[in-house]
Amino acid sequence: MKMSLFIMLLVTLASAIATLPSEALNVRGHLLKSETFLSPPFSLRPGSVSNKWHHGIAFPRGHLALKSFNGEVVDERGAAVPLHEAYLHHWLVKPYYAAKDGAAAAAQGLPGRIPARNAGVCAHTLGQYYGLGSETRRTGTWVPDPYGIEIGDPAAPPEGYEERWVLNVHAIDTRGVVDKLGCTECRCDLYNVTVDEYGDAIAKNYTGGLYCCYDQTQCKVEDGFNGGERKLFLRYTVKWLEALIEGKTETACKVEYQVEECSSENSAKNDCVDVKVANQVLPRGGDIVFGVAHQHSGGIGASLHGEDGRLLCQSMATYGEGQEAGNEVGYIVGMSTCYPKPGTVKVRDGEVLTIVSNYSSQRQHTGVMGLFYILVAEQQQQPAAGKPALCFSFPVSWCLPVWLSSNL
Repeated sequence: MKMSLFIMLLVTLASAIATLPSEALNVRGHLLKSETFLSPPFSLRPGSVSNKWHHGIAFPRGHLALKSFNGEVVDERGAAVPLHEAYLHHWLVKPYYAAKDGAAAAAQGLPGRIPARNAGVCAHTLGQYYGLGSETRRTGTWVPDPYGIEIGDPAAPPEGYEERWVLNVHAIDTRGVVDKLGCTECRCDLYNVTVDEYGDAIAKNYTGGLYCCYDQTQCKVEDGFNGGERKLFLRYTVKWLEALIEGKTETACKVEYQVEECSSENSAKNDCVDVKVANQVLPRGGDIVFGVAHQHSGGIGASLHGEDGRLLCQSMATYGEGQEAGNEVGYIVGMSTCYPKPGTVKVRDGEVLTIVSNYSSQRQHTGVMGLFYILVAEQQQQPAAGKPALCFSFPVSWCLPVWLSSNL
């Protein structure tokens, strides 16, 4: 099956594993703040699926530089819920512009919400700023100093609108199901569905993926299994710098694919690795300062390469070995990250980058992903002489104020 992977140059990224105080000094004395929020609750019973979008979530306000975002599923007591009970297929968060006066906007025939998206290479899908899945607890994604991700630019929303944030949490309750891996891979036969969430018929050759495990669907549970409904939340922690940022915003990616089981011949040779390769043109170049991949169960790792074949970043999967949250056996619980020293890993404008995604094919895997997140920074000379301001081009083009960058 032909596959098109992608690079997602996100405007925001998830948080690091390292514990930081709620307030700390960063970037030459600028205050690093941290706050933890709870999503609206979502309810799950054995085998059920919740895939809801929560608009207007609690989120830092103001013209800020985001440094990290981390999320995990917890119960009503605040205890972490392990993946073998509630599988976190994915969570994602992104901004949108909401009408300040919804009634007035409707009266004028204007939309109540206008979507915003990252400045990556996927024009019609994968618009989130942050997004991970089962690996979120052990995947470090701290944006290295002196960089940050700009949000809250007062000039960005159209007149009469303001920036807000929406959160999507896709979770599957795997307590008592007949096939945990099959349920987490959204096998259509286990969900007994023939139409998608919009009522359209699912193609007969589509055996598993997002079309089969939408909100309120039900995966098959063992006969006689009893398990109660429970209320869960996504607990997310955001860290940011309260520093005004000067600058301006510049205004057929595949979301999932299927891994087929390897042949008996390859199995006998212990050669059951599915490799997908795709190319994408990077519109703007600079220094890669961060990179991480996102894969599902069965994933081995992914790598990003330059046009000449040089390795830019390799992100490998870590599997759990126990039962506690963050170390669940059989699940991807972390992806390794790349933090190159700025200036050591460069990509140029228009360079063709190659992404390689590797999965074990000892069995079929449906609805898998091979996403790659990178942060690209650039140095731009300031015409006002003196030291150049510190700037980056992706996901949006912006610069630290000259007075700040000159003191770094």
